[in-house]
Amino acid sequence: MADSYNGYCVKCKEKRDFDGEVKVSESGRRMAQGTCPVCGTKMNRILGKA
Repeated sequence: MADSYNGYCVKCKEKRDFDGEVKVSESGRRMAQGTCPVCGTKMNRILGKA
């Protein structure tokens, strides 16, 4: 289930909307992980608990 999120692309140095999946890291934090639609770099966004 891919949703749209807004995150920062380190390679483009801009905020972009990306389609990503919610994953849980080893420390229990939720994050959206996807790829930049322009350059294809992996993007992450840490989500809140709600």
